[in-house]
Amino acid sequence: MKIERQFWLIGIVLLTVFSACGSKSGSADTYSSGVIAIAADASFEPIIQEEIDVFESLCPLAGIVPRYTTEVEAINLLLKDSVRLAIVTRTLTKEEMESFHSRKFFPKEIKLATDGLALIVNRSNPDSLLSVRDFRRILTGEVKNWKEIYPDSRLKEIQVVFDNRNSSTVRFAMDSICDGNPLATDNVSALETNLQVINYVAKTPDAIGVIGVDWLGNRKDTTNLSFIEEIRVMAVSAEDVATVANSYKPFQAYLYYGNYPLARPIYALLNDPRGGLPWGFASFMTFDKGQRIILKSGLLPATQPTRIVNVKTSNN
Repeated sequence: MKIERQFWLIGIVLLTVFSACGSKSGSADTYSSGVIAIAADASFEPIIQEEIDVFESLCPLAGIVPRYTTEVEAINLLLKDSVRLAIVTRTLTKEEMESFHSRKFFPKEIKLATDGLALIVNRSNPDSLLSVRDFRRILTGEVKNWKEIYPDSRLKEIQVVFDNRNSSTVRFAMDSICDGNPLATDNVSALETNLQVINYVAKTPDAIGVIGVDWLGNRKDTTNLSFIEEIRVMAVSAEDVATVANSYKPFQAYLYYGNYPLARPIYALLNDPRGGLPWGFASFMTFDKGQRIILKSGLLPATQPTRIVNVKTSNN
């Protein structure tokens, strides 16, 4: 009943958004007009930018100015009231929520989608399967060379690259893969952007990149069953030993059924007591048009019905 009531309330907001589109705005932002800044995890820049572009085309008096940054910085901006909407991969901690409550703010947390954290390798790397267990051993420094996992490998030392040391991918790796243990420092490093991760892996045969699947989708493929050609996406297994039968790539179907083990949620964190443009944009992303954009991106939408089609794909 609580969930139904939440969606009912958001539905009213959404109706207000589209009924108000095209009307003149006042001095403050409304559900569909004004200019606001938002903070978003840079892992989701492609999909969030597409959401903004469509929303602004429907509501021409609205302006969304995104700040694509680390998850840490996005939540800090929300805590400091520098933005009223942050898009990240976690909910607020107890301490963060208490900080808001002490100032008489009562933020909302809305799930937008499920993302698959992809492991990418160089096109020349013939090994395309990896277990979470072995990836954990790589991240903690227990395993440093490809031969320790694949005895016939001709590759040498494994180099793992993340987008940013304060990113949500690093936090996910430490919390959900390494069980809170620190990452190795000699073979694990952070660059600055997701594009740098892709470019580094494309040029480095020994590398593994860790990146949100939103950056890897082949926009020309309407089936969402292929990735960009510059790199290869590994199939990952929750079992100790990865095989073709038990390993999965971060396709929507495998996110939907829970087969892909490196899945993470995406949330809109709202601190908008006036019910203005942050609510309007968040509501847009949660309902039909916004969720269809997520569906086409390759991520798994939180509320849009997903049609699953059985197809055969290669692990190459």
